[in-house]
Amino acid sequence: MERLCGPELPFWVANQTLHTDQPDLPLCFQLTVLSWLPCIYLWVVSPIYLFYLKRNSKGYIMMSILNRFKTAFGLLLWIMCWADLFYTFHELRQGHTQPPIYFITPLVLGMTMLLATFVIQFERLHGVQSSGVLFIFWFLSVLCAIVPFRSKILQASSQSEIQDKLRFTTFQFYFVLVVCELILCCFNEKPPLFSDVVTDPNPCPENTAGFLSQMTFWWFTSLAIKGYKMPLEAKDLWTLNHRDASKVNVPKLLKEWEKEQSKVKSEQSQSSQVNYTKPPPPNTNHVTGGAESSPEEVEVLLSNQKSASHQPSFMWSLLKAFGPYFLIGSAYKLLQDVITFVNPQLLRLLISFTKQQGVPMWWGYSLAFVMFFNALLQTIVLHYHFHYCFVTGMNVRTAIIGAIYRKALVITNAAKRSSTVGEVVNLMSVDAQRFMDLTTFLNMLWSAPVQIILALYFLWQNLGPSVLAGVGVMVMLIPFNAVIAMKTRAFQVEQMKYKDDRIKLMNEILNGIKVLKLYAWEKSFREKVLAIRQKELDVLRKSAYLGALAVMTWTSAPFLVALSTFAVYVTVDENNVLDAEKAFVSLSLFNILRFPLNMLPQVISSLVQASVSLKRIQNFLSHDELDPESIDRKNTAADYSVTVVNGKFTWAKEDPPVLHNINVMVPQGSLLAVVGHVGCGKTSLISALLGEMEKLEGEVSIRGSVAYVPQQAWIQNATLRDNILFGKPYDAQRYRCVLEACALTPDLEVLPGGDMTEIGEKGINLSGGQRQRVSLARALYSESDVYLLDDPLSAVDAHVAKHIFDNLIGPEGCLSGKTRILVTHGISFLPQVDNIMVIVEGQVSEMGSYQGLLKQNGAFAEFLRNYALEDIIEEDEATEDLIEVEDMFPEDTLSNHIDMVDNEPIVNETKRKFMRQISIMSNEGENPRPLSIRKRCGSSQKKLEESQKPQNMEKLTQAETAETGRVKTKVYLEYVKAVGPILSALICFLYGCQSAAAIGANVWLSQWTNDASTNQTRDNVQTRVGVYAALGIIQGVLILANCLLCRAYGTLHAAELTHRRMLQGVLRAPQTFFESTPSGRVLNRFSKDVDAIDSLIPDNIDIWMRTFWYTLNVLLICSALTPMFLIVIAPLMLFYWWLQRFYVATSRQLKRLESVSRSPIYSHFSETITGCSVIRAYGRHSAFVLMSDFKVDENQKSYYPGIVANRWLGVRIEFIGNCIVLFAALFAVIGKESLNPGLVGLSVSYALQVTMSLNWMVRMTSDLENNIVAVERVKEYSETKTEAPWEVEDKKPHPDWPSMGNVEFHSYSVRYREGLDLVLKNLSLSVSGGEKIGIVGRTGAGKSSMTLCLFRLLEAAAGEIIIDQVKISEIGLHDLRSKLTIIPQEPVLFSGTLRMNLDPFDMYSDEEVWKVLEHSHLHRFVSNHTAKLELECVEGGENLSVGQRQLVCLGRALLRKTRILVLDEATAAIDLETDDLIQSTIRTQFESCTVFTIAHRLNTIMDYTRVLVLDQGQIAEFDTPSNLIAQRGIFYSMAKDAGLTQ
Repeated sequence: MERLCGPELPFWVANQTLHTDQPDLPLCFQLTVLSWLPCIYLWVVSPIYLFYLKRNSKGYIMMSILNRFKTAFGLLLWIMCWADLFYTFHELRQGHTQPPIYFITPLVLGMTMLLATFVIQFERLHGVQSSGVLFIFWFLSVLCAIVPFRSKILQASSQSEIQDKLRFTTFQFYFVLVVCELILCCFNEKPPLFSDVVTDPNPCPENTAGFLSQMTFWWFTSLAIKGYKMPLEAKDLWTLNHRDASKVNVPKLLKEWEKEQSKVKSEQSQSSQVNYTKPPPPNTNHVTGGAESSPEEVEVLLSNQKSASHQPSFMWSLLKAFGPYFLIGSAYKLLQDVITFVNPQLLRLLISFTKQQGVPMWWGYSLAFVMFFNALLQTIVLHYHFHYCFVTGMNVRTAIIGAIYRKALVITNAAKRSSTVGEVVNLMSVDAQRFMDLTTFLNMLWSAPVQIILALYFLWQNLGPSVLAGVGVMVMLIPFNAVIAMKTRAFQVEQMKYKDDRIKLMNEILNGIKVLKLYAWEKSFREKVLAIRQKELDVLRKSAYLGALAVMTWTSAPFLVALSTFAVYVTVDENNVLDAEKAFVSLSLFNILRFPLNMLPQVISSLVQASVSLKRIQNFLSHDELDPESIDRKNTAADYSVTVVNGKFTWAKEDPPVLHNINVMVPQGSLLAVVGHVGCGKTSLISALLGEMEKLEGEVSIRGSVAYVPQQAWIQNATLRDNILFGKPYDAQRYRCVLEACALTPDLEVLPGGDMTEIGEKGINLSGGQRQRVSLARALYSESDVYLLDDPLSAVDAHVAKHIFDNLIGPEGCLSGKTRILVTHGISFLPQVDNIMVIVEGQVSEMGSYQGLLKQNGAFAEFLRNYALEDIIEEDEATEDLIEVEDMFPEDTLSNHIDMVDNEPIVNETKRKFMRQISIMSNEGENPRPLSIRKRCGSSQKKLEESQKPQNMEKLTQAETAETGRVKTKVYLEYVKAVGPILSALICFLYGCQSAAAIGANVWLSQWTNDASTNQTRDNVQTRVGVYAALGIIQGVLILANCLLCRAYGTLHAAELTHRRMLQGVLRAPQTFFESTPSGRVLNRFSKDVDAIDSLIPDNIDIWMRTFWYTLNVLLICSALTPMFLIVIAPLMLFYWWLQRFYVATSRQLKRLESVSRSPIYSHFSETITGCSVIRAYGRHSAFVLMSDFKVDENQKSYYPGIVANRWLGVRIEFIGNCIVLFAALFAVIGKESLNPGLVGLSVSYALQVTMSLNWMVRMTSDLENNIVAVERVKEYSETKTEAPWEVEDKKPHPDWPSMGNVEFHSYSVRYREGLDLVLKNLSLSVSGGEKIGIVGRTGAGKSSMTLCLFRLLEAAAGEIIIDQVKISEIGLHDLRSKLTIIPQEPVLFSGTLRMNLDPFDMYSDEEVWKVLEHSHLHRFVSNHTAKLELECVEGGENLSVGQRQLVCLGRALLRKTRILVLDEATAAIDLETDDLIQSTIRTQFESCTVFTIAHRLNTIMDYTRVLVLDQGQIAEFDTPSNLIAQRGIFYSMAKDAGLTQ
C-alpha cells in the first residue's frame, strides 16, 4: 500500500479509527478500498449480465426523460472523475508530485462510470424496466462515499480554510450525483414496445415492478389493499405469467419424458436381442408406454433386478425440465445459510462489549445496527429463495396435471381397468400436490447438513471438544427418527389406499344415488363407507402416536444437546467456566441447529411421500397407449369404406379374445345392420373399428372421418347447443335440419332455456331418450364419412325411433350417402338396410341382404321367426290400413314409404310387425299438431329463432359458492365442540405450561452464567445442572402429553364426527340435491376437505399454539429486562396486527378462489375419462387438452398471488422481528451499566428467535383460517335439507305390509321443485291387489313421475297415496321403499361382487340367489365364470353388457319379491329375445303381485288387467285394454298405429 499511497498516507491507524469517540478512516483507505469496491463489483458482474440480456431480450424501450437524466448524470460523473485525473496531471506539471493512487483511482472510477452509462443504454435497448445490477452498484457507491464525505466535511469544519479546493468541490458534486443516480434507479421505465403488458387487460405487476419493489414484494400491496377493502373475485386476479402457463410447462416436461422413454426403449431393444429366447408376439394394438411390455410366453433370462431398472425415470425428466430455474433458488439458499451464522458472532461481540468498561459507545450502536442490517439482508434473500421454490412447485404441478390428462386420453382399456377414475383424479390432486410441497423443502436436503456442519464448527470454537457430547445426542436421535419416518411412511401409504377406496366408493354412491334411494340401500352403503373410514382413522391414530414421539424428540433435541454439552463442559475441567458469552452464543447456535434438525425428518418424510407419488405417476404415465396406427385411416381402395380382414380382438392382452375371425367389407355409402343376442360382441365390434380394442390379428381400415354414437350417450356439462356442435362452427341452417332429423325440436320448447339450457353432469336433466338423440345430433352435425351407431334407437320411444330411422339413418334419411354401421335390436328396420351381419358369440355367423339371409334359412331366419307372432295378412288390407292411419295422424307420418308395400309378402309381414311394435307415445309433447313433417320445416324455423332469444333461464348447476369475509367464530366453536370443550381448554393450558418450562430453563441458565462473574462457579454445579435438566425434561413430557391429547385423541375425534355427519347429510339429501350438485363437487368435499380436517388442521393448531406461547414469552422477557422495550412493542404489535388483517383477508379469499377453481379441473377430467372414446372418435383430443390446460391455468391464477402473499407477509413480519432485535440490542447497549451479561444474552438471543415465531404465527393463523374453511364446507353438506325420515318409530307398518297390494291415489298432485308447474294434477284412482296396470302416454305426460311418487322421491303437493290402508306419507322412507320393488330405466351396478349387487344386506341364502339367477336367465353366464357369484363387477358394471346389467336388475327385483312391482321403460336397451324372457318371467314370477309397467311397446301390456292413459299429468282413460279399444279414444289410436287393432 505504501507504494500506492506514499509514506505520508498510512493505510490504517488504530487510534484514529477504533479507540476514539470520533472515529474516522485514513485517506489511503478511503482512496483504495472504498473507491474500488463498487468498481470491482460492476466489472465482475457486467460481462455475465450483458450476455444474459443479449440472450433474453424483451424488445426495446423508447428514450424517456428518466433515461436521459440517468445517462446525463452518468456522463457528468465520468467528467468529474477525469477532472480529478487531469488536475493531478496539472499538479505534476506544476511540480507537486502526488502518490500514484491519485492517478489510479480517478482513472478506474471514470472507466467504471462510462461502463455504468453503457449498461444503462444497453438495458434500455433490451427492454429492462428496472435494473438490480445497477441499483446495487449505485447503492455500494453511495455507501462507500459516505465516509469520505463525512471526513471531508469534518476536516473542513475543523480547519479555517479548505486546502484542496478543486478535489473538495468535485467530490461534493460526485457525491450528489451518485445519490441522484441511486434515487433515479428506484423508478421504473415504461414497458418495452409491443410487449404483452400493453395488450393485457390485467397484467401481473411483477413483470413491470422495480428492483426494490421486487425485492420486498411491494408490487403485491395493491392486491392486498383491494382484498382488504372487499372480498377478491376472480376478475381481480392478474393474468398468469407466461413462464407459469400450461402451454410452456407441459410440453417442457413431456419433451423430457419422451426422451427418457425412448432412451429406455433403445436400451431395452439392445438388451432384448440378448434376453429373449422366443420372439415377442406380432403386432398388438398399442404402443407400449415405458417398460410394461411383458410379452407372454417369453422367458427373460436376465434377473428381475436388472429389468426393474428399465423403468423410464420420471424424476429425471422433472429435474431436467425444472432444475435450472430451481437452482437459482438454491443459490439464494446457500447465501442465506452463510448469513445466518453472522448473528451469533455479533451476539458474542455484543456480550463482550457489555462486559468491558470504558469502550466507546458507538461500538455498541454499530453492532446493534449491523445485526439489524444483517437480519434484513437475510430476510430478503430467504424469501427470494422461497419464491423461486414455490414457483417451481407450481410449475411442476401444472406440468404433472397436464401430462396425466394427456395420458388419460390415450391409455388402453386394460390400463384403464387398473386405474379407476377416482385413482387418476387422486394422482392429479394429491400426488401432484405432494410434488408441489416437496419443492419448497427440497433445498433442505443439502442445506441442512451445511448448516449443521457450520454450527458445529462454531460451537467447537466456543466450547471445545465438549460439543461432541451434544453431537452424540443428535446422532443417537437420528436413527430413532429414521425409524419413525419409515413407519410413518408405511402408514401414509396405507392411509392413501383406504382413502382411494373410500373416494371410489363415494363416487359410485353418487353415480347410483337414485338407485340406492329406490332400493333403500343407503344404510348398507353407509356402513361400507364408515368401515373403510374406520380403518383410515385407525391408521391416522397410529401415525399420530408416532408424530407425538417425533415432535417430542425434536423439540427437546436442542435442549438435550445444550444440557449434555454444558454439563460435560463444566464437569470435565475445573477451569471451564460457563459465562454468558459461551452459554448464549452456544444457545443461539443450538437454535440455528434446531431448524435443520427439525426440517430434515420432515423433508425426508416429504421425500418419501413424493417417491410414493412418483411411482404412482410414473406407472400411470408408463401405461400402454392405444396405437393410432392399428387402424389404417389412409385406405384409398375406392369401393369399401370399412374393411376388416381376419380380425381377432380382445379387451386386454391377458383376456381371451372377444371377437375372432371377423371379416367385414362395407361398401361406400351403404347401411349395414349388426344384430345378435345380448353380449354377443356387437358393441365390441364397434369399439374394434374405433381402435379401442387390442388387435391380435388382422387388418382394419376405415376411409375418412368417423362419427360415433355410443350405446350409452355421453353428454358434457355444457349447453345443449355446445353438446351438438361439439367444437364445430355454428351453422344455423345445418343445425336446424339436424334438430329436425333427430326429433329434438319439440324438446327445445320444453327445456327452460331452449338450446342454451345448461345440461348437468352426465346429462342428468335430460331423459334417456333425449340424451341419445343429442348424441345422434352430434354425430349428424359433424358431417363425417363413416357413422358407427351403437344401438341408438333403443333408448327412444318407438315412433321417435321410426322418425329418426326415416329422417336420419334409413335409405332416405340425411345420411343416405354415407357409410353407416348400425347395431340394432329393432327388427322393423331390417328390411330397409343394405346388408345385415349376424354375430353369434363373437363370430360373424351370417352376412347378407335381408332377402338373402331369409332364403339361407340360418340363424337369422330363426331369429326372425321367433318374433313373427302373427300370420301374414293379405297385402291389400295392410295397404288400406296404412292409408287410413295416414289420414288420421298426418303429423306422425307413420310411413313415407308406402311405395315399399309392393307384392313381396315378406316385406308385408315385416311392415305388419313394425306396426305392432310402434306405440305412439309421441315425443311431441302436448297435443297432436295437424301439420305434416314436410310442412313443419318452415314453422320450426320460426320456433327455433324464438327459442334462441336469450331467456333468463335458471341455471341447473349452481356455481359453487365461495364463502366470503372472515371465517365465522361459529365455525371455530363447531370444531371446538367436535373436539370437546373441556379437552380443548386442557390442551391450551398444557401448551402454556410447556412454554413456561422452556423459559424457566433459559432464565435459570442466565442465572448460572452470572456465577462466573461472582466467582461462585464451583460451589453449586450439581444444583445448576440438576435443575436445568429437570426443567427440560418437564418440557418434553408436557409436549408428549399434549400431542397425544391433541392429535391422537381430540382432533381425530373431530375428524370422525364431521365426516360421519357429512356422509349422513349427503345420503339423506333429497334427489333434487344431486341433480343440482355436480358429483365432482361432493367428491371434493369428501377428499380434499376431509383430508384437511384429518391432517392439516391438527398440524396447524399444534404449531400455532407453540409459536403463540413462544412469542408471548419473548416479549415478556424483553420487557421484564428492559422496561423501555414496552414503548417499542406497542407500535410494532399494532403494525403486526394491521399486517395480519391485510394478509389474512386477502390470502383467505385467494385460497377460497383457488379451491373453487380447482373442482372444475377434476370434474372436467372425470367427464373426459368417461367420454374418451367419443372424444377420440371425433378427433377432438387436442381441443379437450386445451380446455383442461385452460382450467389448470385459471386455478394457478389464484394460486400464484397466494404464494406471493406469503412472501409479502414474510418480508414485512420479519422486518418487525428485526426491529425487535434492533431494539433489544440498543436497549442492552443503553442499559449496559445496570444489566449483567447473562440477561443481555438472554434477551438478545430470544429476540433473534422471535422473527421465526412471529412469521409462523401469522402463517398458521391464516392456514388455520383457510383450512378451517374445510370444516365450514363439510358442515354445509351435513346440514343439507333432508328428505323425510328413513324410519318413523310410532308409524312403523306391519312387517308383512303390504299383504294385498292395493294402491289408491286420492286427488294426488306433485311438482318437481318449488316454483315449477305441477307434473301430475289431481290423480284419483284405485288399484286392487294383483292387478297388472300398464301406464302409457306421450313423453312428458308424467309417467315416470307417477312411479317416483310411489317411492316418495317426489313429495306430494296435494292429496294422498294409500297402500293397503297405510298413508305412505306418514311412514318412514325405508319402510316404504323396502316394500316396493322397481326395475329402473337405467341399470346401475356397483363395484363389488355380483352377489353384493343382488343382495347388499346378505339377507338371502346362496340357493335363493342361484334360483333368482335362473329365473333372470343369467344362470348360464354366471356358472360359466370361474368366480361364480363372487364375479367382480367393475365400476359401473362396465364388464357386463347393458343387457346383462338389465337382467341383474331383474334379479334384484325377483330376490325382493315384494307385493308391488314397478317397471320403468326397462325393456328399451334389450334385444327382443331378452325382452320376451323378462316379460314371461314377470308374468310367471310376479303373478300375484300388483305390477305397474311404463310401457314402451304396447304389445307387452295388451293382456294387462287395466291400462292407464296419462295426458298432461291427468288421467285421460283408465280401463281394460279391450274396453279402451272399443271406446276408440287415445289408446285405440295408439294401438291402431302399433297395428294391434284393425
